[in-house]
Amino acid sequence: METVIAFILIFGSLVFFHELGHFIFAKRAGIMVREFAIGMGPKIFGMTKGETIYTLRLLPIGGYVRMAGEETDTVELQPGYRVALVTNEDNIVEKIVLNQKTQYQNVVFLEVERADLERELWIEGYDEEEKLVRYQVARTATVVENGTEQIIAPYDRQFNSKSVGARAMAIFAGPLFNFILAFFIFMVIGLIQGIPVDDPIISTVNEDSPASVAGLQDGDKVVKVDGKTITSWDELSEQIQTNPATAITFDVERADGSTATLEVTPKAVEQNGEEFGQIGVMRSMDTNPLKAVVYGAEETYNMTVLILKMVGKLVTGQFSIDDLSGPVGIYKATETVVTFGLYNVLYWAAMLSVNLGIMNLLPLPALDGGRLLFFAFEAVRGKPLDSQKEGMVHFVGIVLLMILMVVVTWNDIQRFFF
Repeated sequence: METVIAFILIFGSLVFFHELGHFIFAKRAGIMVREFAIGMGPKIFGMTKGETIYTLRLLPIGGYVRMAGEETDTVELQPGYRVALVTNEDNIVEKIVLNQKTQYQNVVFLEVERADLERELWIEGYDEEEKLVRYQVARTATVVENGTEQIIAPYDRQFNSKSVGARAMAIFAGPLFNFILAFFIFMVIGLIQGIPVDDPIISTVNEDSPASVAGLQDGDKVVKVDGKTITSWDELSEQIQTNPATAITFDVERADGSTATLEVTPKAVEQNGEEFGQIGVMRSMDTNPLKAVVYGAEETYNMTVLILKMVGKLVTGQFSIDDLSGPVGIYKATETVVTFGLYNVLYWAAMLSVNLGIMNLLPLPALDGGRLLFFAFEAVRGKPLDSQKEGMVHFVGIVLLMILMVVVTWNDIQRFFF
């Protein structure tokens, strides 16, 4: 159950913050957001607030923010189509009902001749007296079909009406928010757990450990190991790990200023077929808030560099597709991480957030990076590319990504269950 809860919280947070980035910058640009969805596939839950419906969907493989104008979501009223118009006291249309069953007041039935629901916002047609009339349509008018209402999207509220910069920022903001989320998670780790101190100072000596048996104390600073000067915790760790079951001499400075020379025999621990030494001590941690901020930025940068190197290996063939993991693999990894405690879960979530940000920025069709690449071409050409051709490229990209997802998921199932 802990694994399920951790997986849902981690997945939900990563997707939520990614889509929140798209949502916030779309709204800042004046773009109408039709839907904010977590998950894909059939809708489990939906709630409408303002002009946006917020949905939770069945399949935990992503999410999306559906913006007006990104797809064919505008209503085209063809000549001869009969509609019912609901008007306000100023005779401006507030609702366009696409079926004849309506119980609204102030209804006018119209046989459509022409309509413009994007730019000048009007509808023209023949009324019940077969007289040609024109009505202005409110910017917030809704189209009602089979009981479902959708607000019309004037052209200036549509995605494609905005500048290249505004559109690019609305798309880039998704991955950006994943990096921001990772930064805050690392910062929280630094604030709560503390930031590892580089000095070779022992914070805590575990009871009944080799260190405790040898006489090491909390606050001891190791200055030498077997006569070799120690200046950092990494150097101390190296000396301990490379001497399993072998007595080594520690020269330490005590918290009261005194010195001591102690003989410690690291316990031999086997992992992945190799032995390394452990003495049972904890590293000193610093909980300075300013250092936590720096730690958050540094860890986000380091994780970004690490994942980019792995992507590079994948591109150059040094990393096989069989080594990739999908939702099943991530779930199984989460199952292991949960056993190591909260901080490891947080670190895992931050790593996945950076990974999601980088993967989405890859210049591949259907990904945010692919869309940004098209915006770059548009900026260079001075005009947008053909929308149908771009749509076809993205469609092919989605199909290929779905195939990749199926292959990766099947590999995960075989790896963990067979």
